[in-house]
Amino acid sequence: MIKAYVKENGVIRESDIHSGEFIRVIDPSQEEIVSLVELLDIDEDFIVDPLDEEERARIEFDDERVLIILKVPVRGTDERLPYKTSSIGIIMTPERSVMVSKTKLPFIDDRIAMGAFNIKKRSRMLFQLMNVNANEFLRLLHEIHRRIDEIEEELHRSLRNREIEMLMNLEKSIVYFVTSLRSNEIVLQRLMKGNVIPLYEEDKDILEDALIDNRQALETANIYSDILSGMMDAYASIISNNLNIVMKVLAVVTIIMEVPTVITSFYGMNVILPLQKNPHAYVYVIIWSIVSIFLLLWWFRRNRWI
Repeated sequence: MIKAYVKENGVIRESDIHSGEFIRVIDPSQEEIVSLVELLDIDEDFIVDPLDEEERARIEFDDERVLIILKVPVRGTDERLPYKTSSIGIIMTPERSVMVSKTKLPFIDDRIAMGAFNIKKRSRMLFQLMNVNANEFLRLLHEIHRRIDEIEEELHRSLRNREIEMLMNLEKSIVYFVTSLRSNEIVLQRLMKGNVIPLYEEDKDILEDALIDNRQALETANIYSDILSGMMDAYASIISNNLNIVMKVLAVVTIIMEVPTVITSFYGMNVILPLQKNPHAYVYVIIWSIVSIFLLLWWFRRNRWI
């Protein structure tokens, strides 16, 4: 899909691809890639590379064309990886700028539709995008934190591995975030030098904010990663301890019920037994069984086994 935009009288509207100041490309077909290569006079790799979700963040040059690939956070479709990262490419040419990604990114595309980006000033739009991207990392990290708290509540009373597996999946997502934020920081630091694209004073503040937010997201992700590692070890022990407690209770119940079973089994044998002719023999058996249960409970409590 290809959409082109122009800004007229302070309002962003869609236009045809040839007159567009800003072009948004989402999962293009081969025909669309060929048409973009011809229009922008760029190498095909400038379009294809950002479509690889595993592509690393970097900056490439081709004459007056610049490709900047960033890592962006997205929600996963598989519960084994609830959050992951994807790639987005920003191509800067003398005439226009192009944004390429494999999937639709609502936190970016919605802002484009609302006119939140200054598409006439391409460098400023790039820095605004980086700021928005860093804030999206922070937002999803806070969402992960809330999810960790919910799982923690379940773990206090759980004997299952499901909650541990959920924590492991979140930890895997955070590893993706940490790796992506580090690579994004390298790109931001390189842009701060001003030798990639012109860096004006008013744009520098936006880029510095993006760099600060990116570092904050990176520090937050590292903290959550450490917390998750410690929690998984601690709660694995807790689950094991909870299981041991349950097994101990079941063992105590089994032993306590075994003694009355032995007593009543004697009176089920076809041999001569004490009190067998007594009309109250059944009551005596019940009393002996109850007394034996309380004696065993007292013994277990005295030895602190329960």
